[in-house]
Amino acid sequence: MTQVNSIQSFISPIIMCGGSGTRLWPLSRSQFPKQFLPLVNDTSMLQDTLARLPTKHQAPVFICNEDHRFLVAEQVKQVQCSNATILLEPQGRNTAPAVALAALNALTENKDALLLVLAADHVIKDTIKFHQAVSVAAESAQQGKLVTFGIVPTHAETGYGYIKQGNEKGDGTYQVAKFVEKPNEETAQTYLASGEYLWNSGMFLFKASRYIEELEKFRPDILASCQEAMTKVEKDLDFTRPDREAFLQCADESIDYAVMEKTEDAVVVPLDAGWSDVGSYSALWEVCQQDEQQNVIKGDVIAHDTTNSYIHSQNKLITTLGVDNLVIIDTPDAVLVADKDKVQNVKEIVNKLKVQNRPETKLHREVYRPWGKYDSVDNGERFQVKRITVNPGAKLSVQMHHHRAEHWIIVSGTAKVTLDDETILLSENQSTYIPIGVVHALENPGKLPLEMIEVQSGSYLGEDDIVRFEDKYGRVK
Repeated sequence: MTQVNSIQSFISPIIMCGGSGTRLWPLSRSQFPKQFLPLVNDTSMLQDTLARLPTKHQAPVFICNEDHRFLVAEQVKQVQCSNATILLEPQGRNTAPAVALAALNALTENKDALLLVLAADHVIKDTIKFHQAVSVAAESAQQGKLVTFGIVPTHAETGYGYIKQGNEKGDGTYQVAKFVEKPNEETAQTYLASGEYLWNSGMFLFKASRYIEELEKFRPDILASCQEAMTKVEKDLDFTRPDREAFLQCADESIDYAVMEKTEDAVVVPLDAGWSDVGSYSALWEVCQQDEQQNVIKGDVIAHDTTNSYIHSQNKLITTLGVDNLVIIDTPDAVLVADKDKVQNVKEIVNKLKVQNRPETKLHREVYRPWGKYDSVDNGERFQVKRITVNPGAKLSVQMHHHRAEHWIIVSGTAKVTLDDETILLSENQSTYIPIGVVHALENPGKLPLEMIEVQSGSYLGEDDIVRFEDKYGRVK
């Protein structure tokens, strides 16, 4: 046990926070995707990933994009995870470059670091079995192996890639015979019957130094771009920013293609721990607690003579009668009704919405910002109403608008308002008016959340009509 704990103390969790989760629309959207949602319990999937980490490990590293950086920072803060690194990808280039950034970052502090690469949006129900698999993988990784975790299949799944197991190594790992692409139904049945194939989970454990060595051997171009990007890295608040121009020269490649399919040191650890990538509403239905009628009910729902369904209400009462095998999702600005056997095709609806440039693909009605959040309560021609919450001590950017005026009405808390050169304090039931072109700022100097109503009026009300002069969150360009 001492040896296992000693090895685990070198583990650096690398949590990949990318992905848009389009198959879980309208709950999951590009600006607030599934990894940040509490889909299975009261905490987000990212927070669940943190909670299941082995007891002894180094501070985790989160890899995310620019748009999600404050979501990651806030959710990490909520679970009191200290000393985390948030590494910002300048642009998505798949897993091989992303992990290369993390490996190079780890090597600046610990040449023996073991990288445990995990996705932020997976479910693993049996934490004990997961820890056991990590321990097996860690010992193999210490010997220079590049370990992947293969999920013991429960059915003939056509939505996953597979790993064929080779010879057993005698330490709980197996040589990787080959990686195979997503099969058709007949081939998947053959894989399942053979007992030789595992689902490819996309989780890995290896020494940072070994990954860099193998990447240099097989894809030196990717490594060179990542090295240059990390040589010019910048620190920005809680974030680590690799150089954008250098990283954009990097090829778009997965770990599997770049390294794992080519290296002679790839091994796999079978994992049978209730894993799911929650890639659809049918998968979400499977991992959630079902009632006696095999329904999963979330929110204000009355289901009568209803079976085998997933029903989720965020906004209003949903009632069902005499239906089976449905997915019904209600959000404040969109409703989805689908056959549970067809939910893999939700992305087709999202694609149609994108063609129409509909905002429902990107944002919820409630939008989170580094200073708090706002809820777009109502809008029409030349007006928009928002309910705004500003966290204690937070401040919106010093800004102005060319096309809109704003009225602010304080509901609760205290607001410190700057209008050009004038600063005033407003409290409950007080209000102010910000004309077009006036430089203004809003701050919560109190210890309680500031709640206010904002009424915008003007010829153009888009979020891009913001000219920022100063911003504590680094959003001034």
